Amino acid sequence: MDPARWLRLSPHLDELLELEPAARGARLGEIASNDADLAADLTRMLALESGRDDFLAEPIVMPKALLREGSEIGPYRLEQLLGEGGMGQVWRASRADGLYQRRVALKLLRPGLTDQNLRLRFARERQILARLAHPHIAGLLDAGVSPEGVPYLALEYVEGEPITRYWKRLDVPLDARLRMFRQVCAAVSHAHANLVVHCDLKPSNILVTRDGQVRLLDFGIAKLLEAGAPRVDHTRTGARAFTLHYAAPEQIRGAPVTTMTDVYSLGVVLYELLTSNKPYRLKRQTDAEWEEAILTVDPVRPSQMLMRQGELEGERFERQQLRRRARRLVGDLDNIVMRTLCKKPEERYPSVEALSEDLARHLDGRPVQARSQGMFYVARKFLRRHRWAITGSTAAVVFIAIAVGVTWRQSQQAVDEAHRTQAMRDFIASVFEKAAETHDARAVDLRSLLDAAVERGDRELAREPAAQAELFGLVARLRMGLGDYGQALTLLERQKQLIEHNTDVPESLRIEAGALRGDVLRRTGDAR
Repeated sequence: MDPARWLRLSPHLDELLELEPAARGARLGEIASNDADLAADLTRMLALESGRDDFLAEPIVMPKALLREGSEIGPYRLEQLLGEGGMGQVWRASRADGLYQRRVALKLLRPGLTDQNLRLRFARERQILARLAHPHIAGLLDAGVSPEGVPYLALEYVEGEPITRYWKRLDVPLDARLRMFRQVCAAVSHAHANLVVHCDLKPSNILVTRDGQVRLLDFGIAKLLEAGAPRVDHTRTGARAFTLHYAAPEQIRGAPVTTMTDVYSLGVVLYELLTSNKPYRLKRQTDAEWEEAILTVDPVRPSQMLMRQGELEGERFERQQLRRRARRLVGDLDNIVMRTLCKKPEERYPSVEALSEDLARHLDGRPVQARSQGMFYVARKFLRRHRWAITGSTAAVVFIAIAVGVTWRQSQQAVDEAHRTQAMRDFIASVFEKAAETHDARAVDLRSLLDAAVERGDRELAREPAAQAELFGLVARLRMGLGDYGQALTLLERQKQLIEHNTDVPESLRIEAGALRGDVLRRTGDAR
């Protein structure tokens, strides 16, 4: 089977492996009605999977030099084939040179491969993994070329299962799922802070270990967002490198990808977390229909998807369970998911961190940014957080008081907030435009860019204390993502001075600043 055919089959195989046997058979029937040959290949692969413990133990894309268990690649001995695709193979392996003992996931470029584009992708994946160090990312341990000329990457070996399968098998409660999903967000946010966009986020690339810890895998088609990065074409004749069901509209169109591309893909994974379904209801499930849906069709709200599923469920108990789950999604979670799945990147969350923070607000019972901050919504959230302390007529009085207070605050701050937001947008845009005007071929260093932003903020925002305070908070947050806690704390101290000496700083910014400063102190072990 050629690599292009494998890439055509791979997303369907991921989907089928996550289904129970009965649902899997029904889905295969749907695929067969549109493409009998595709269904036959999938059936053969599933038979291999069910008949042996080591999935795809017999190579699907046959290399010129067949690799076997016990073969040695550099200092590593191959133990078990874990998976295979058009670009190469992934083996469980262990050190064979006696220097030390360690089990790794060994990723190999297919022997005899002449496609220069794939060789560039493999080299770039090594470059990307070398800059990433995060507890929720499977890290790079070693890299090299075997005496036979086979390039390899030795990665942290993760014993786990795809995140959606883990959720289903253990019937993980909703709040616990959301907290686990925030681990995924933390990993992706770290990649973005290092100017890396993953571009292929999906459940099979997000594994969960026995102790409930997430590991993000496979940066094989990731993109570097910096000047001087080698350009690699992500499309190939007859196949695309990304997984269609999780692709963002801009990937379908062939437009440039950004960090908001990963926000969209995370939204699809989050949708599955909440509903065990994809966001679109399609009839034929063909690639063309999927592309049209991603580009033009509004996703079904998660709560509505569960309600429809409940209407089709035969068992009364199952119907009640689905309806109960649907009610929990109405409002906050519906709006959070729908914002991630906006067709236009600029209408999504501006960052993965913003998405994660909104999920944290929901878990804490606070108002989320994905919903309009109306007075009754804010007041209702307050009452829910303090429901044990407020009862009866007191609740009604507090509700009215909060509503009036929110209305007054919003009317007073509306003009100032709009002015401050526009000032920040213009300033940040000018910083990146200035960086883009550099004529040398060196990569743009993120830390230098952040330093330049602070220096320009000192000069150009001196008469905008609220905007300058917000800038310091933004840069401090990015510094935290890079692990520069000392620099982050210095900026937050400057932000604190600005806030304390200026009365026009919004209360929301004061609260955010205090929370961020507390987070830095907690991470550095300083309990001031």
